[in-house]
Amino acid sequence: MSQAEAIGIDLGGTKMLLGVLDGGSETVWESRERSAGESEEELVELLVREIAEARGQRSGVKAVGMGIPATIDHEKGLAVAAVNLPIENLPIRDLMVERTGLPTFVDNDANVAALAEHLFGAARGADNAVMLTIGTGIGGGLILGGEIYRGATGAGAELGHMAIQMDGPGCQGNCPNRGCVEALASGTALGREGQAAAESNPDSALGKLLAEEKPVDGKAVTEAAQDGDETAIGVFDLVGGRLGVALASFANIFEPEVIVVGGGVMAAGELLLAPARRELEARALRPMNRTPVIAAELGEDAGMIGAAAMARIELEREG
Repeated sequence: MSQAEAIGIDLGGTKMLLGVLDGGSETVWESRERSAGESEEELVELLVREIAEARGQRSGVKAVGMGIPATIDHEKGLAVAAVNLPIENLPIRDLMVERTGLPTFVDNDANVAALAEHLFGAARGADNAVMLTIGTGIGGGLILGGEIYRGATGAGAELGHMAIQMDGPGCQGNCPNRGCVEALASGTALGREGQAAAESNPDSALGKLLAEEKPVDGKAVTEAAQDGDETAIGVFDLVGGRLGVALASFANIFEPEVIVVGGGVMAAGELLLAPARRELEARALRPMNRTPVIAAELGEDAGMIGAAAMARIELEREG
C-alpha cells in the first residue's frame, strides 16, 4: 500500500466526514459538513470545496478516496443509486478528477469501513470478515481472502437488504424490498419500535417522553435503556434479536472469522450485541454459530480512514 497522504471522504445520509490520512492510519486533518438533502449538483460542489480546503492544509495529498452509501460501479467510478441520498448514475469519480485534478477512487461506504477495520481495527489479522454499519440504514462490507468483495460490478455486499421477514415492513428510500434487516434493525427501526413501546407503556421512561411531546428516537431509546428502563431494554432485545437473525445467515454463508458491527447505533454496545449473539448462536449451523460478534474499534472515523486507505491501495496498483 502506498505511503502517500490521501484524502478520505465518508459521505453519509446526514453528514460528511473528510480527513487526510498520513502514510499510516493517523488523521492529520479533518472536516465535518452537513450533506443531507443536497441535490447531486450541490453535493459535487460541496465535495470540491472541501477537497480544496484539505489540499490547502496538506499540500502533499496524492489521491482522494470516497465512501458513498450507494450501489457502486467500481470500474466506472459510478454511484448508481443511493437509498438515503439524491444520487442516481452519478459519474462521481470522473467529476472529481476533472474538478480537482487528483486521482479519485470510489467505493461503497460500508466496504471502506470494513477495509479500515481489517487494516487497523477490530478485524486486524482476519482474512475473512463481515462488517455491518448500523445508523439511519444498515450498510454491509465483506473482506474475503484479505480483499474487499465487491461482486460483478462493485455493487455487491448490500447486506442491509437481506430480507429476514417475507411480508415485513417496506424498506427505506429507494429499496423495493420488504422485511429487510435495514427496515427491522436499523436506527430508524429502533426509533419506530421505541415509539410503539412508549405508546403501549405510558408509565415507562419512553412513555413519559412521549407524554412530554419529546422525540422518542433511537438516541432516546438508547439513553433510557442505559438508565435501566425495562421497556427500552425490551426494544433492544427485539431489534438486536432481529439483527441476530441476519447475522446467523451471514455466518452460515461466509463462515467469517469475525463479524464487526459499527455505526451510530453502536452507542448502545452490548444492549444491541448481546441479543444479536443469542440469536446467531441459536440459529447458525455449527461451527458458525460460534462466530465472534464484536464492536468496531474505529468509530465514526472508519469510513473516512478506509476511503483514504483504499485510495492509497488503488494508487499503488495503478502506479
